[in-house]
Amino acid sequence: MRIVFAFVAGSLFGVGLLISGMTNTTKVQGWLDVFGNWDPTLAFVMGGAILPMLIAWRLTRGRAPLAGGQFPAPPKPELDHRLIVGSVLFGIGWGLAGLCPGPAMASLSFGGLGGGVFLVAMIAGMLAAPKLGAQLDRLANAA
Repeated sequence: MRIVFAFVAGSLFGVGLLISGMTNTTKVQGWLDVFGNWDPTLAFVMGGAILPMLIAWRLTRGRAPLAGGQFPAPPKPELDHRLIVGSVLFGIGWGLAGLCPGPAMASLSFGGLGGGVFLVAMIAGMLAAPKLGAQLDRLANAA
C-alpha cells in the first residue's frame, strides 16, 4: 500500500512540475534573475506547495498514516554552519543549472545528455556530502 501512495504522490509531484514549467531551466533561472528579466511564477509554485503542506502538518497531529507507521515530526529549525554552507552550494548549483533534484529527475526524459550529466553530478555530490559535512564539523569545532 505504501508503494501505491508513493507512486501517486510522486506522479502528482512530477505532473505538477511539468504543468508549472519548473522543469524548464530558463523559467527557474528567470526566478533567480532578480535584477534582470525576473520571472515571479516560481513564487506561486512554492506557495502552492507550502500552503497545503502547512495545512497537512496541522491536520496530521495525533493521527496515523493510512499506510501504517507514523508521521515524521516537523523538523526543528537549526541555523548552523551545515545549513549555511549547504544552502550556498545548493543555490550555486541551482543558479548554474536551473534545476534542483525534483525537476532534474523529471527532466531526465527530455533533458538530453546534459540532464543525465547533471543527475550523475548531483548524485556524486550527494555521496560526497557526508565527508564534506564531517570536515565542516571538525573545522567548526576547532574554531
